[in-house]
Order: sequence, then structure tokens, then C-alpha cells
Amino acid sequence: MVEDNDQSYGRTANKNVLLKIVILGDGGVGKSCLMSRFISNHFDDHNFHTIGVEFMNKTIDVNGKQYTLQIWDTAGQERFKSLRTPFYRGTDICILAYAIDDRSSFNNIKTWLNEFLHYAGVKNGIEKFPFIVVGNKSDVSSKDREVSFDQLKYWCDENKISTYVETSAKTDSNVVEAFSLSVQRWADLEQKAEKELRMFHHPDTVTLHGSSAVSSFRTTCCSRFTSYDT
Repeated sequence: MVEDNDQSYGRTANKNVLLKIVILGDGGVGKSCLMSRFISNHFDDHNFHTIGVEFMNKTIDVNGKQYTLQIWDTAGQERFKSLRTPFYRGTDICILAYAIDDRSSFNNIKTWLNEFLHYAGVKNGIEKFPFIVVGNKSDVSSKDREVSFDQLKYWCDENKISTYVETSAKTDSNVVEAFSLSVQRWADLEQKAEKELRMFHHPDTVTLHGSSAVSSFRTTCCSRFTSYDT
């Protein structure tokens, strides 16, 4: 039996952390292929573009803790914008994806980032939300590559995103690692937020400057945990 417990932020041995992940990026960069490879270890070179929104679940272990990832694949075409934006709120992790052999898809991740920041209601700054930039199709030949790893690193540094990786859904390179890195980034930010929250409740032990509401210490739009009967 699964019980929703949206109000609980505590962790116990029998709790499984449920995280909502949204994958954003232009159509054709391989978002669906990444999700399919991660969920079922399957790759279809003739995958059709996602129409609207679809999602799948998978439970993974990261540093000894169980996480159930609810992964949402959104249509990259502009005409589907009205269908995808309602799903941004409540997202715990955002994956910004582009294709290494498509420079325009790389240039457009800034647009996707700004769209998510606006519709997801991220107010504490990019560096306090778990974004990860994924350059897919690392299996392409060097002559077909249009975005270098150094360009990826520079863009992420410039936009205050510390987590990024190149992947290939086709060859299964770094796909699991990309999702694991995103969860680890979420966990690191959550741990930092909880530490700041404890400091907020004990001002006699530390001096805080510029503190506002307690909720400002939350790193994500919302945190959800599900408990499983044992």
C-alpha cells in the first residue's frame, strides 16, 4: 500500500523519496530516448516526437537512499506549450537537454531555462534549484559535433548551473549517471536548506543576515515523500 504524505519532510528507514523530474529541450534532441533508456534500457532510433506530455516512474538507489523518480517528458514544439507548462509547478528537478550535433538546440536551452523559471515559480535563484544540463548524442562523430564539452561547461558556469554531463541514449553512455547526478544535486541542496532551516530556528547559535520567511530556505518547489508498508 502506498500512502501520500505531502506534508512530511522527515526521513525514516521505510520512507522512499518521490521526486518529480521534468525534461525540457527542443524536439528531436532525444528526451524520450533518454527516458526510455533509463526506465527500460531500451533504445528506438525511430522514436516519434512526444505529443504533449508523458511520464514514467523508476526507483533508484543513490548513496544508499531509495528515490522514486517520476520523469516527465515534454513536447519540445512551441505549439504544445500550453499543454506542458501546467506541469512545471511541483517539479523537484529540471533536466535541460540538447543534442550535441545541433547547435540551435544548445542555444535554445536558455529559453527553456527561462520558461521553466517563470512557470515553475522558482524564486530563490538558479543556483538553489537542482538543474542539470544534458548534452545528448555523444556518440556522433567528431565532424558532426556542433557543441564542444568546453562550450557546455562555459555556458553552465555562466548561468550558475553546477551539474552537467554528456550522454548517449543510443549507446547507453552516462544515462543512469545523468539521473543519479540530478538526484545527488537535489539531495545536496536539500541538505543545505535543512541546515539553514535549523540555523533559522536557533538564531542564538548563528547570526543570519537577510533572512526572510522560513519557506525561502526550501530549495525546490515542493518536496514529497511516500511511505511504503513493510
